[in-house]
Amino acid sequence: MEQNSILDMVRGLHDSKNFQELNWTGSFSEYLSKANEYPLVLRTSYQRIYDMISSYGYDEYVEYKKTIRHYKFFEDPIGHGKDAIFGLDVPLMKLVNVFNAAAHQYGPEKRVLLLHGPVGSSKSTIVRLLKKGLEKYSRTPEGALYTFSWHKRGMEEGPIFGTSDIIPCPMHEEPLRLVPSDIRNEIMAKLNEGLKGNNRINVEGDLCPTCRYIFKELMHQYEGNWEKVVDHVDVRRLVLSEKDRVGIGTFQPKDEKNQDSTELTGDINYRKIAEYGSDSDPRAFNFDGEFNVANRGIIEFIEVLKLDVAFLYDLLGASQEHKVKPKKFAQTDIDEVIIGHTNEAEYRRLQSNEYMEALRDRTMKIDIPYISKLEEERKIYERDFNPERITSKHIAPHTIETVSMWAVLTRLEEPKKANLTLLQKLKLYNGQTLSGYTEDNVKELRKEAVREGMDGISPRYIQDKLSNALVSDTGEGCINPFIVLNELESGLRHHSLIKNDDQRKRFTDLLTIVKDEYEDLVKNEVQRAICADEEAIDRLCGNYIDNVKAYTQREKVKNKYTGQEEEPDERLMRSIEEKINIPESRKDDFRREIMNYIGALSLDGKQFNYRSNERLYKALELKLFEDQKDTIKLTSLVTNVVDKQTQEKIDIVKSRLIKNHGYCEICSTDVLSYVASIFARGDIKEKTN
Repeated sequence: MEQNSILDMVRGLHDSKNFQELNWTGSFSEYLSKANEYPLVLRTSYQRIYDMISSYGYDEYVEYKKTIRHYKFFEDPIGHGKDAIFGLDVPLMKLVNVFNAAAHQYGPEKRVLLLHGPVGSSKSTIVRLLKKGLEKYSRTPEGALYTFSWHKRGMEEGPIFGTSDIIPCPMHEEPLRLVPSDIRNEIMAKLNEGLKGNNRINVEGDLCPTCRYIFKELMHQYEGNWEKVVDHVDVRRLVLSEKDRVGIGTFQPKDEKNQDSTELTGDINYRKIAEYGSDSDPRAFNFDGEFNVANRGIIEFIEVLKLDVAFLYDLLGASQEHKVKPKKFAQTDIDEVIIGHTNEAEYRRLQSNEYMEALRDRTMKIDIPYISKLEEERKIYERDFNPERITSKHIAPHTIETVSMWAVLTRLEEPKKANLTLLQKLKLYNGQTLSGYTEDNVKELRKEAVREGMDGISPRYIQDKLSNALVSDTGEGCINPFIVLNELESGLRHHSLIKNDDQRKRFTDLLTIVKDEYEDLVKNEVQRAICADEEAIDRLCGNYIDNVKAYTQREKVKNKYTGQEEEPDERLMRSIEEKINIPESRKDDFRREIMNYIGALSLDGKQFNYRSNERLYKALELKLFEDQKDTIKLTSLVTNVVDKQTQEKIDIVKSRLIKNHGYCEICSTDVLSYVASIFARGDIKEKTN
């Protein structure tokens, strides 16, 4: 590509108008006009984060008779789904409700929000999304916020500004804090007249030590003339950015010897002491601690409960009073969302530590468990391991499904109902129906499992083993479920998070359950591929219906070859009905049911199609498979002795697996050989539910 064309692309993509809007600067009076026109620029950090999440909209659905909101923001529209959260709509709804209550100043704004859950349950991803969302929102017209700088503007070099021409507010404060509190309240009342609910605004707190010092000195300089003081103020648009350390702060515990509380609240700038003459002069202080940096936005505490006690004292004041105490200065007001995340071991330590009662009292815990719904767990791995991203190897059908199944099974508690297996419980959670179980029963299952989702295998372990399988030499260009399941099993021997041998044995036993389920899946899939001859099923269905009609109406059937009237073929009818476990005693009821179904369709002007009746379709498929499997001689694959005619039939089945079920040449051959080995050892058990 030529250099000029690249430059043209850059010119076309660069939005200079947007740059000017994001770097707007104006006088204090111009800012008041903006605030009057759009009062939401004065929102608190909690109001802003709630509005940011709400701006992406939500969907509502009913699960177990409870209305649940799915907030689209957590699909990560900003990062095109890279950090999307799956299967946690209920915990995320609780989190957003906390933000909503805090936005109304109902109390949660005075708490430390604590995301609590097992490792790999997406706690840090949720916070990363919030930080990323706030950054983007601050760049939109709806999410605009402003701060200010002090300008010397005509004053000679002196004690207020020293050698500096401009002194930015070090904590990016709201400009309206320059207005005395009594007058500010009247302004708030006027601006709130046109606002409702969550949108009501209230600017609280005083200026930071640096701005307070300059404000006081200028008031003395101008003998109390406030208008002349604010003439030295330039208001500017504030764009939040974690990389630039503006409005987004992150604090991570380190070695106790190399860490002190100044990392949260700032420290003295020794280079400026010579200029200002004292280490207690606020202009000689760097308000660059994480609390200072995160003002107007959000601060994340990684592994918050591993903090030293000295840091926790700062955290208490920051959450309850919205104040921090920099060294040698008075308490300073802050406005920021304080959110941390921790694992269960650290939280138990907090609960047992009697010296941390104050922190427990100021903490609002939100559980972020593992996913317990199979379809949602699958989405995690399908996002990272899909044909668009993985081009070097093919991932066989059901590979992602089987590893997801095992991951979810490890997190579920054994059902207390004696007639319910863990696999059936998984299927109920996944929305499948099971005879004798209603929505209320499933809801009860969830309620009785108090710790479900707080233990088990992390998605990270699954991702690691999928990665291992993809880069290994096994599979000849295609990985199948057994390759990955074997990787999972071998890794259990050295898994650092497995607590004891009993847990390791349980996880290994669950792998066996998953392998059995996969065996049933592929047997049914091969059966469908063999029986995919639509004309053969049509003929079999027509023959069955003719005989059932004659049987229910006590008539005879005309043999199309001999022309003779014959009795209905009871052997044919029973061979089909037995495939779906219709007992001899219920055959008449089933046959009348089929005829009534056909009659009802006829009255509605509709034509009968066997596909519209799931039970009959299943029975016809199984009957056709039984009739054809011997002619195809699938078991000959095991002996590697296949004649030309049989090979042609097998190739047709393979082509159906590839076309209809997503197999490749390698895994279709493998799955046919595997199913053939099952039939060869006499395992012809058929799954009918």
